[in-house]
Amino acid sequence: MTVVPKFPVAIEVDPIALEIIRHGLQSIPEEIEVDLTRTAYSPLIYEYKDYAVGLVDAEGRLIAMPRGGIPLFLANVLEYAVKDGLRYYGREGLEPGDVVLTNDPATLGQHLNNVVMYTPVFGLGGSGDIVGFMTIIAHWTDVGGRYIGSSASTDSTDIFQEGVQFPTLKLRRRGEPVPEVYRLLQANTRFPEQTLGDMEAQLSGCLKGRALFEAMIVKHGQEQVLAAIQAMWQQSEAGAVAAVHAIPDGTYVAESFLDDDGVEVGKRIPIRISVTVQGERMTIDFSEVAGQLKGPFNSGAQGGGVTAARIAFKYLTSPSDPTNDGSFRPLDVILPDGKFLSAGPRAPLARYSAPLASVVETILRAMADAVPERIAAGHHASFGSHRFHGHNPRTGALFSHLDTALGGWGAGRDRDGSGPLKTMTHGDTLDVPVEAQEAMYPLTVEAYGFRQDSAGAGTYRGGTGLIKVYHVDASCNLAVTFERFFCPPWGLHGGSDGAPGYVEIERPGQPRQWVLKASDIHLERGDRVFIYTGGGGGYGPPSARDQALIARDIAEGYVSEQAAADVYGRRS
Repeated sequence: MTVVPKFPVAIEVDPIALEIIRHGLQSIPEEIEVDLTRTAYSPLIYEYKDYAVGLVDAEGRLIAMPRGGIPLFLANVLEYAVKDGLRYYGREGLEPGDVVLTNDPATLGQHLNNVVMYTPVFGLGGSGDIVGFMTIIAHWTDVGGRYIGSSASTDSTDIFQEGVQFPTLKLRRRGEPVPEVYRLLQANTRFPEQTLGDMEAQLSGCLKGRALFEAMIVKHGQEQVLAAIQAMWQQSEAGAVAAVHAIPDGTYVAESFLDDDGVEVGKRIPIRISVTVQGERMTIDFSEVAGQLKGPFNSGAQGGGVTAARIAFKYLTSPSDPTNDGSFRPLDVILPDGKFLSAGPRAPLARYSAPLASVVETILRAMADAVPERIAAGHHASFGSHRFHGHNPRTGALFSHLDTALGGWGAGRDRDGSGPLKTMTHGDTLDVPVEAQEAMYPLTVEAYGFRQDSAGAGTYRGGTGLIKVYHVDASCNLAVTFERFFCPPWGLHGGSDGAPGYVEIERPGQPRQWVLKASDIHLERGDRVFIYTGGGGGYGPPSARDQALIARDIAEGYVSEQAAADVYGRRS
């Protein structure tokens, strides 16, 4: 089969037909997203929503995605998974009914739990040429490696310690399952029922999405649908170009740093990024970020630096518009090989995502003076990953429970910070509900509430962090990944920094143990784990804050009387 070439710009699309096709294309991944949450086996999929769905064209360019998808996945990972398949199989090697999967770190640049599955979409009701691909990426519960959950490691030094690699391979060939691949997958996970159940939900989504896309081709005509896609890209590009053109020309620089890479503990990881705006183009330059790390906080170029640059660019240009290939066309990225955001194929990647919120935010910080109306103070920026794993005495089975932190976001020039929310690289991922955690795992959530005095003070204060307290009901192990303790969420224009996040472990009769990163802390029944998440930075001098807002913050418990006196000078 041959891939249909893109149509020239000259093809016209009726405006009404364009909107019908646009919304029809947009509805496909949104419908599949809902189906995936209803059919998945893992709470990481059906509660937390650690997945993304997208349509790409015959060359791998993004057509449509749900508005709530995870930015880390949808910026370009789906695109490069398909491009790798086209390189490997060639256009003639992909046939109707084929389903391909990959977690290849050299291509995707993310940890091995992130598995992309896709199937080609053919025109003329499935009998023509390739017009696109239906794609889904999902975080699989476990793919082997040293630690339960695979991506829990904070001290791995090699990708081979982190699980099994699936180079681009066919799960189904001409519609028929490939038994050897199924056996390979089952043999390389500690949770075969859950992992393969999620895989089947992913597969069903790909097949249904493919059928919906093919039905659109039949209904509207192949030429008109592909011409509408071109028009969508052109409109998104025009919007992004206009937004860049409105930014003053110049080169803008910002710096931050990460605490360490989990192996060289205490060795800071510098993030220095420059952003150059010239006319209708923006260039994000990562030449001065840290080199490849010994520990697992690396990412490959496409899943790391390029993804972060695209997320920041979208925030700066058209955050409310649907995302597609045209959204990123005015962006250039300079990313030399061998950086921790462009690591080599054997680099450890288990915690690849932990630095990326800070990278995105540093890009935005560089633009704080150029477009002050769009840039807020720093947010908590830490994934705050905490994973409990062990044997559940209620069932006798192995369990693994992963959740991440909700924290405060930074204040803006005319409003308090929002939150607690996930990081700006999470999209619409959610907390796993407390009721579900307690029902499924030997854990009790004793407390979950706002962390008083965690928000950075300012004319407008940052969003607050949270305190979550777990009581351990059975012997198990804990992995945690907290970042940005030593580079807390920054204030802007005189605002104060937010409080950073961390973890404490309380064992009966012992002092509390303070933790930022750990792969396998053993816990006994009766131990307690305290999760403290960071608050957002403040904006503007605290002395200018409205007294009525301070009184409200005290009444609602966000700010203590003592902090109000010390920081805002308020006297009761």
